[in-house]
Amino acid sequence: MISELEARVCRKLMLRIIPFVMLLYFISFLDRVNVGFAAMTMNKAIGLSPAAFGLGGGLFFIGYFLFEVPSNLILHKVGARKWIARVMVSWGIVSAASAFVVGPNSFYALRFILGVAEAGFFPGIILYLSLWFPSRQRAVAAAWFMAAAPISTAIGSPLSGAIMKLPPMWGLADWQMLYIIEAVPAIILGFVVLKYMTDTPSKAHWLQPEERAWLIAKLTTEADAKQSHAGHTAGALSALRDPRVLALALIYFGTSAGLYTLGLWAPLIIRQYGFGSFETGLLAGVPSILAVIAMIVWAKHSDRTEERTWHVVIPCVVACLGFVFAGGATSALMIILSLVVVNIGISAAKAPLWAMPSMFLSGAGAAAGIAMINSVGNLGGFVGPFAIGWLKDVTGGYSAGLYVVGATLAVSAVVTLLLSRQSKQTPVAAGERHGH
Repeated sequence: MISELEARVCRKLMLRIIPFVMLLYFISFLDRVNVGFAAMTMNKAIGLSPAAFGLGGGLFFIGYFLFEVPSNLILHKVGARKWIARVMVSWGIVSAASAFVVGPNSFYALRFILGVAEAGFFPGIILYLSLWFPSRQRAVAAAWFMAAAPISTAIGSPLSGAIMKLPPMWGLADWQMLYIIEAVPAIILGFVVLKYMTDTPSKAHWLQPEERAWLIAKLTTEADAKQSHAGHTAGALSALRDPRVLALALIYFGTSAGLYTLGLWAPLIIRQYGFGSFETGLLAGVPSILAVIAMIVWAKHSDRTEERTWHVVIPCVVACLGFVFAGGATSALMIILSLVVVNIGISAAKAPLWAMPSMFLSGAGAAAGIAMINSVGNLGGFVGPFAIGWLKDVTGGYSAGLYVVGATLAVSAVVTLLLSRQSKQTPVAAGERHGH
């Protein structure tokens, strides 16, 4: 039974931390995928072929991959407040600079640098949540945070579509205006982070003394219990070599391939049916609203039943089938319905998946392991969009690429089951799988 004090502390954490980190991720995701809308006129203006656009879109993740683990280890050292502020201001500046690309090479360079600038943000926030939320609340906290990605698509898609309809101003084309307008909030919020974010519970003056004492004691007890466990990993190098970390990275790879294929290509896939910019934005946003609902409901069910494996497997299979349907779609309605299925599957898989690492990682091990899962997993964000662009150049259509991305999600489902089977052979992993 949850005590009145515990309920009060968790409510304060949810209200103080979650809306703010959701806002940060909303802006992050908007700046990451608005290239899909800019492409409507940018590709022709600077001479990008579908393959070149897919390559540039994916190069973001190469920069992200190379700098993710170092960035999260720096965050672990200097604290979330300073490092997240640095990340936001630098990615805002780079995102605004994307308005001034003049051809394929400058497009590739800016996408790579954007990945470097933003590296560490997502795993940094996942690590940050693990420093504040007791394990019983962690999956739902992560689900609310990650819900900002589909919310960003739901609100950001029509917004980006509307900006693309603005008349040219100050000698800037519509796609240039899009980059600049959507980069400004990131820079402003970087400075807000310095004022608003609190590094650790011991510095949380917005909690009452007894609330602060209870939270610190609870998190310390959980950390001590975890460290006494045989399968616990606290060192950065040990975490990077842990086969469970590599398995989770491979599972995340499929979900990332699916997510960023949607973010970068959905506007262009929808637009081929003759919709205008704003209508395309609305239609790209609709599936995301349903995805947010599915994400929260599924995470709560995963926490309540203390089950993780099937809460990852089932959504991955659903998303895989969605891509197969999308590949065979012959009408706008079929595409939209397929995208709804894909969105729901990908979003629902994420929170149960991210509830797994903090069960066996802590300290520098958690910083390195979470960053490793995210950086390797996010290479799916390179492979998915690039495969779509390259195969569209080769075949003249989107179907082959959509089937390839669907296959990566099938692999995610299989690896999750294999990890679960391996887990049952050792007591620690069974505990992880069930969230103990």
